[in-house]
Amino acid sequence: MTAHDIAHVELYTKDALSCVDYFVDGMDFTRVADCVQADRSSILLRQGATDLVVTSGRGTWKFLDQHGDGIADIALACDDVDATYAAAVAAGSEPLAPAYGSPVVPGFGDVTHTLVPHAPDSAKPGWPAGRRWVPAPQAPAGPAGRIRRLDHVAVCVEGGSLPEYADYYGAAFGMDRYSAEYVAVGGQAMDSVVVRSATGHVTFTLVAPDPGKDPGQLDAFLERNGGPGVQHLAFLVDEIIPAVGEFRDRGVEFLSTPGTYYDLLGERFADMREEIAELRAGQILADRDEWGYLLQLFSRSPYERNTLFYELIQRQGSRGFGSANIRALYEAVERDRLAAG
Repeated sequence: MTAHDIAHVELYTKDALSCVDYFVDGMDFTRVADCVQADRSSILLRQGATDLVVTSGRGTWKFLDQHGDGIADIALACDDVDATYAAAVAAGSEPLAPAYGSPVVPGFGDVTHTLVPHAPDSAKPGWPAGRRWVPAPQAPAGPAGRIRRLDHVAVCVEGGSLPEYADYYGAAFGMDRYSAEYVAVGGQAMDSVVVRSATGHVTFTLVAPDPGKDPGQLDAFLERNGGPGVQHLAFLVDEIIPAVGEFRDRGVEFLSTPGTYYDLLGERFADMREEIAELRAGQILADRDEWGYLLQLFSRSPYERNTLFYELIQRQGSRGFGSANIRALYEAVERDRLAAG
């Protein structure tokens, strides 16, 4: 009953063409295959080890009415699907109807987990099972994309519920608690817990507002999203500075970082003055832990409800999640929320 990897992530959207253009034109994903069903159509996008399924149509309307564009399913590749399903039910999840021939269990809010068999690392990447995929016309081969894989998924849940979710992911999927943080910004505050699989390929950063503090951006997310859901997907890249530059040129908008952040960064990391100048130019956040450096930057949400957004992250040995940057992220999203009204 162990989750080895994220097989694919499925995003429900009202406007599939615009959504696909965002990933293909903006982030250099490749359109791999299409699938048309009676009540929905899906498009499989791929870059590196990341598979993203973009789905729209009548069968998605209930989810979209409740939550807007967002992640509806995170498929988990498991060593023993039947045992994982049984463990999830024993941990308290309600059995759900199978999807495309695979068992499905609840995750958080209306986000589900389709359970699929783990394939050996040597196996060629396939397509999500159970659907009639048609290969998409292939564009001329170009340089490899910047994104290597999905580094982690950030999930926003209700205040006070983090222990319950962390316990569920441990009991159902064999994931361990990796770290916990508490961040206070003015009268607002957030808690976070990271749960991670033994392989390190399935990582959920669970965040929740402190119900004893003033309402803030996490409360606003829960309201706009109609409950818990995926706040952002973090894509791992080898070189974040050129990746950010290329994605900006392609039309992806990123959140801004105040200059005072880099002044403080220069005080913390006196040995990185030249690097900090480059980071300031790209508005990129930086942190360091006992293992190495972490560089990251967050996009502005491209969706109408301003919920789901994306992160680029570069790890230079770091295994953490930028504990010092959590405050900067919180403040950046809060500024963006207030500016948008």
